[in-house]
Amino acid sequence: MKIYFHLSIEEFTNGYVIINDDPSVMEALIVDPAKINKELINQIEAGPYKLTTVLVTHNHTNHVKGLATLKKIYSPDVYAADYDVAGNQTVVLRGDGRIRVAGMDVEYYSVPGHSADSMVYKIGNVLFTGDTITSGIIGETSNKYSRKLLMEKIQEKVFSQTDIMVIMPGHGPPSTVESEKQYNLDMTDMERF
Repeated sequence: MKIYFHLSIEEFTNGYVIINDDPSVMEALIVDPAKINKELINQIEAGPYKLTTVLVTHNHTNHVKGLATLKKIYSPDVYAADYDVAGNQTVVLRGDGRIRVAGMDVEYYSVPGHSADSMVYKIGNVLFTGDTITSGIIGETSNKYSRKLLMEKIQEKVFSQTDIMVIMPGHGPPSTVESEKQYNLDMTDMERF
């Protein structure tokens, strides 16, 4: 498995291309198609693999802006917790579970709080967290209840992973579960709730 980082400068949003480089598979998926630019298209077109899947962490414009362009060029399956991401073309995920896409096992976890449809995807030893958790902070919430819920779900579903698990967030630099347990300022305030 190879992971390629793509930054949308306009929104400062991270997107990721994940390639299953097993010669018998050679498929790719994209997590959060923030913006589709020439670099990303060239990467897909130049590689000997097929784009089969898009995983959406949550339905905020800056994370799905490029989906319409992708669907005009390719025919990927779109997985999200919100039907409105791609209408009838959305495979709606509920709760926690496992899917097999692009020849890879992907675990998914519902982590509401930042948004009702927030999902975290686990592929190998990497968590794609969207806006659930970013290096040193958690996602914004609209009220105290949502903040408490988000913190509880992070504790339950993210911090329960191994310490060496890599976190690839929707914004900002990568992190690890261990780093977030020790240094995430928002999570250290959990006792206040």
